[in-house]
Amino acid sequence: MKLKQLSLFLENRPGQLRAPLASLGGAGIDLLTMTLADTAQFGILRFIVADPERAKKVLEAEGMIVSVTDVVPIQVDNRPGGLAAVLAAIEAAGLGVEYMYDFAARATLDKAVIVFRFEDPDRALEVLKTAGVRVLTSEELLGK
Repeated sequence: MKLKQLSLFLENRPGQLRAPLASLGGAGIDLLTMTLADTAQFGILRFIVADPERAKKVLEAEGMIVSVTDVVPIQVDNRPGGLAAVLAAIEAAGLGVEYMYDFAARATLDKAVIVFRFEDPDRALEVLKTAGVRVLTSEELLGK
């Protein structure tokens, strides 16, 4: 199952992160997970919400440019080497990982959830299924 992730480019200066988060909060949209990467001049805020279409509209109404991409949430054994085992299957198939981050809201003591952005998400889903890696559904992650 693929999830829709929203991304925003933000100027790397004080106050830029608050504006989109305040807009989402004002619209009653809760962030389920997010990551922020930065360079000297800009940052990229990537996040997942239960209603990405609505979130995109809210942010665009505020003049923000929003990008939507597919990501894949994978359940990983929460133990030393758990992520390495999943990465071995990905590497064996020659799949490229653009980036990944933790989906902390659904982590448990024995399982973690890692959000992956793959070069080819559809092929990644096939490879992961063949390798016996559990890809979570949006219902499982979003509580629907």
